[in-house]
Amino acid sequence: MKQQANPIGELVLIEQIRRASRLRNASVVLGIGDDCAILRPPTGCELLITTDFSLEGRHFRRDRHPAESVGHRCLARGLSDLAAMGAKPLAAFLSLALPRDIVTTKSGQQWTRRFLHGLHALGDRYACPLAGGDTAESPSSIAGATGSGLPGIASPGLILADIILVGAAPTGKALRRSGARPGDLLYCTGSLGGAAAELATVLARKSVARIRSSGTAGANAAQHPHLLPEPRLATGAALLRRKLASAALDLSDGLSTDLMHLCVASGVHAVVDAAALPIHPLAAALGPAAALQAALHGGEDYELLFTAAASTRIPRSLAGVPITPIGRITRRRTGQPIMTLLHPDGTRQPLQPAGWEHFSSTAH
Repeated sequence: MKQQANPIGELVLIEQIRRASRLRNASVVLGIGDDCAILRPPTGCELLITTDFSLEGRHFRRDRHPAESVGHRCLARGLSDLAAMGAKPLAAFLSLALPRDIVTTKSGQQWTRRFLHGLHALGDRYACPLAGGDTAESPSSIAGATGSGLPGIASPGLILADIILVGAAPTGKALRRSGARPGDLLYCTGSLGGAAAELATVLARKSVARIRSSGTAGANAAQHPHLLPEPRLATGAALLRRKLASAALDLSDGLSTDLMHLCVASGVHAVVDAAALPIHPLAAALGPAAALQAALHGGEDYELLFTAAASTRIPRSLAGVPITPIGRITRRRTGQPIMTLLHPDGTRQPLQPAGWEHFSSTAH
């Protein structure tokens, strides 16, 4: 971590991060402790880089989300981006802006330790070491801090975690959003709507949510699709290696919004079969109408959405993750909506993108 001018509390924080960052891999020649990290990409590969904010009051609440979940989700967001392109993670870079009390009090330092534990536990599982970053003290007050998407948040100093992920994929082979073609079939991994359903229960609580750990990553993700999402790295790598997918992206903003991105990038139209959508049990418990809304628009499922030629044989599961055909790609015609939802009774309606979008009129 790069050290800044004010060492009060920060040196302790940097040392805490350094001690927690024990994982190394062959791609990280030099990690935390110098002005820059040095990476050595694998031979025959090109680098893929993605970055994501985790903002208190927007992506998590300290009074509702366990610190381990905040750290886990901070890294999972970037790992899911790499998974969507079939990339292998090489290293992560974390910049943290923290309120003074988080760094200087025992309770605050405990929050940081738990945050780092969640981040590193996921990073260790996918051989993705923390190779550097930065630290700063967040401002004592932020104008408009109460205008957040998560209701009831007002803090004199907010936490900001900015994560950068570096990955590698064979040169010219990374999966992209722009490869879908008319006649392709549309698939998704895992199940949908669970993250939105669990988030609703987390926000309805009056205290920090508790994580029921079963000891296995897959089971934890199934129980806690919002708190402990599992990036589909092995599945994305298999799609690339076996040349199965024509286009792909991860479901972070909701199926309706992310599918629109794929359609626009590829210049195609998509038909989604509502009856085929794999609904997470937590979403199914909401009832049919609410479950469909959660699956289409909920967001943060971090599953993979991909297309493949109709002639391509797609297995029922890849790397232990179920694969479900949920629609098809057709030619886009003038005056036609970008996406269509096919109901079980055979009726059709335009499918509007209604997932998450920053700065939109629905982003409160």
